Amino acid sequence: MPVYVAVDLGPESGRVLTGEFDGERLAVREVHRFANRPVRVLDGLYWDVLGLLTQARGGIALAASRGRLTSVGVTAWGGDFALLDRAGRLLANPRHHLDPYTSGLAGLVSWQDQYELTGVRPGPGTTACQLLAHAGSPLLDAADHLAMIPDLFTLWLSGEMLAERTVASTSQLLDARTGRWADSLVTRLGLPRHLFAHRLTEPGTVAGPLRGGSGEDGGDGETGGNGRRSRNGKGPGAPPLVVAVAGHDAASAAAALPVSSGSVGHISCGPRSLAGLELDAPVTSRAARLAGFTNEGGVMGTVRFTRALNGLLLLQECRRAWGVRASYADLVAEAAAAPAFGPLIDPGHPWFLEPGDVPARIAAYCRSTGQVPPADRGRTVRCVLESLACSYRWALEQAEFLSDRRVEAVHLVGGGAASDTLCGLVADFAGRPVLAGPVEATAVGNLLVQAMADGRLGSLTELREVVRRSFRPRPFSPSARREPYEIAYSRYRRLIGIDGFRNGAEPEPGTGPGARPARHAASAPPAVSVGLAGDPVAAGADEEVEVGTPVGLHHMVDVEAFPAP
Repeated sequence: MPVYVAVDLGPESGRVLTGEFDGERLAVREVHRFANRPVRVLDGLYWDVLGLLTQARGGIALAASRGRLTSVGVTAWGGDFALLDRAGRLLANPRHHLDPYTSGLAGLVSWQDQYELTGVRPGPGTTACQLLAHAGSPLLDAADHLAMIPDLFTLWLSGEMLAERTVASTSQLLDARTGRWADSLVTRLGLPRHLFAHRLTEPGTVAGPLRGGSGEDGGDGETGGNGRRSRNGKGPGAPPLVVAVAGHDAASAAAALPVSSGSVGHISCGPRSLAGLELDAPVTSRAARLAGFTNEGGVMGTVRFTRALNGLLLLQECRRAWGVRASYADLVAEAAAAPAFGPLIDPGHPWFLEPGDVPARIAAYCRSTGQVPPADRGRTVRCVLESLACSYRWALEQAEFLSDRRVEAVHLVGGGAASDTLCGLVADFAGRPVLAGPVEATAVGNLLVQAMADGRLGSLTELREVVRRSFRPRPFSPSARREPYEIAYSRYRRLIGIDGFRNGAEPEPGTGPGARPARHAASAPPAVSVGLAGDPVAAGADEEVEVGTPVGLHHMVDVEAFPAP
């Protein structure tokens, strides 16, 4: 039975998981977990890529000690990259996207022109903006190759330099329609074109045999092979292969959606969330850009039209602030027993995007918006879960309008899929069925793309059929009593200033995403319609003005109106 290995470099931890595939079902097991924390050194925040490589190799060796492996694939998040010399050697530790050392495209190209070409919303964390921050530095002059983080680990594990398309699509430098590097944009930005000379590959491309710590194929006891290979790589004693899977973790998670038929929305719910639709072509209208949506590559040429939202980070920080030994399941159980339809928050408000005393911030936010703060832990967690459910509905409604699609059902994957309470609330507030699972969607997508590379699956449809058989999604039906949920959702829309700004329509001045909560509306400047932070927004019939750098995940707020508690 083939055994595949997934290395997943997540935002707080890395993991190594194995997947055994019998041709019908996939069985997944975690074999190693390790911390993945950026390291601050003098002038910035960096990836600890060498430490992560050591941990990944250790996890692969542990998996190999339990049986022969077929292949290995690596996923991580997008945007970040490494610069390499002509021999493929690392020139410096990669900078971390959480380090605010970039400043956007600085007027070199219009936001809309860039968005229409790449489908990626402008933002300081993109590869393009990070490269511009290196302009004039000896590091950029010395670089011969650019490797996105998953591609860097593919190189180190196999010795082959590839550029996998799904993670390349996060760079803000890939043409969203052709799937090729946007040479015209690279030239306009003044970036070295030779950094993008290596070929783009599709998910499932075999890079080569797994190399051990000694640099030799197999042979060092780490991989379970002795270096002998047949011509097709499957002979007796052959070392495992390294496969360039869908390197962007969100693309691997989307591949593992157990979609059967019809138009579905999807929510990937972890510390941060993504909500949107899977499409066959990008949506690059001005309205899509102003609504905060991005178009990134998926498996088999699909497009993930999604918007970034806050997620379970809120619950993690509540638990940390309370210092309790209660499990997340215990806290959610308290929330399930708490009264419904209490106070709501905007999960994308800057207060809630960083670690800290989130319960105190929730209470302060409620007081600032004329709501009674939650009285205890259960009510606080209920407030978080109901607010997340509202934010997911709003994102899905925008995606429907912008793409001219109707969402019949919602697939919810990731850590949030383990919570019946959260899944039920998403169904109730969205007013449509929710299918929950798999929880380990990123790893499942990674492992099954390896099965495609192994010739055991022939299409994305077959891959998703395996997901349905292996991890039967748990169905949640919306409540038949729609009125209380619609009233609560209307409160949420008014709270975050989107009442009257429905389904992508242009907002009235002071009412668009980014307007202040109701208590402060009287002091809001009346001159402009507020759009997304960092975007030009309408100041008159044709005039556009810039409203500053992003301070939230999905809209601009006046932070002076809400001094942090």
